[in-house]
Amino acid sequence: MKYFSKIYLRCIALLMTLGALSFSGFAQNYEESKAGNFVLPDPLRTESGKKITTAREWEELRRDELLHLFGEHVYGKTPASFERIFFQLKSENKLAMGGKAHLKEVIITVGNHGQEATINLVLFTPTGVSQKVPVFLLINNRSARNTAPERDTLSGFWPAEEVISAGYGIAAFQVNDAAPDNKVSYREGILKLFPELQNTPNGMKAIGAWAWAASRVMDYFERDREVDARKVIVVGHSRGGKTSLWAAAQDKRFAMCISNNSGNTGAKISRRNFGETVKRINTVFPHWFADNYTKYNDNENELPVDQHQLIALIAPRPVYVTNATEDLWADPTGTYLALKSAEPVFNLYPVKSNLPSQPPAPDQPYIQIPLAYHNRTGKHNMTYYDWEQFVKFADLYFKR
Repeated sequence: MKYFSKIYLRCIALLMTLGALSFSGFAQNYEESKAGNFVLPDPLRTESGKKITTAREWEELRRDELLHLFGEHVYGKTPASFERIFFQLKSENKLAMGGKAHLKEVIITVGNHGQEATINLVLFTPTGVSQKVPVFLLINNRSARNTAPERDTLSGFWPAEEVISAGYGIAAFQVNDAAPDNKVSYREGILKLFPELQNTPNGMKAIGAWAWAASRVMDYFERDREVDARKVIVVGHSRGGKTSLWAAAQDKRFAMCISNNSGNTGAKISRRNFGETVKRINTVFPHWFADNYTKYNDNENELPVDQHQLIALIAPRPVYVTNATEDLWADPTGTYLALKSAEPVFNLYPVKSNLPSQPPAPDQPYIQIPLAYHNRTGKHNMTYYDWEQFVKFADLYFKR
């Protein structure tokens, strides 16, 4: 009887897990046969129907057009300007990590319309080097303790020591500084600086604010004598990975982009009926995207854009996208399809992409410039294994 009780409890636990993935009536599909038929919008055809055939035409005719469409329909309009910004060195330790790193804590304050908002930046750069260094910038969507200068527990989510040993700087800011990740209080960060964008159908919300904050960190990097601001790699996991793509698409100062397990409205094709859907993400996280995005709930085929075009907006700068085998929610197949479908834009430029027609096997990274991919064995997370590949990718690009 005890044996059957255990089986019963396990069944209940499984049902609860499945229920968590399909709560509130959002039954998600995990069968390839039900992924649906769709036609992706052509990144190389303008709204007027002109076919783009050169990098110059892409830059002059199509790139801004796509940026506008993503801003209008998905991520919200980004402010064109602000009144002032200043930087304060909060603390400094030139012998951090046993003398291997120079630690700075910097407060970035932005002012507009009589309001101010602050972003707290943690930056480690390696000591004993005579030149400016490339830096990985993490958009931290987890607790600030994960990237605190004095961490009680080290983790693969932000392996600062390993990155420093590889010769790179590593920095992070926590998303709640820019916009609290909360559907009630998300306006209490930098969005209060831009009241003209509030309560408008195309106004940016939290993810737009986080991407905007990443650009303000770039403003600081351009002033730091130890950072090579031409070699900043923006990194994000999950919702942070959605943000890293949008930040790099808008701000060409980011030299590379890494989007880890970013899923829906990140690096996953929206039109594919697999895993998380546009309706589900808009309903559960109404504070992430522009109100206009809700028009495409259960209506993805009417989107004027899809996520392969977001990746394409980063061309010709390198992009690394990842998945995890147990994270079907983020649709590994749909993610790889988006990366592969962005390839024609990258191939307008001298360094060509030649991704395999099928996704690489788990734990078999495809690391080439300009497009790279891996599907790590395991769960939705960012690990030491992931970062090891990211460093290889950066080495390949910066040290070639």
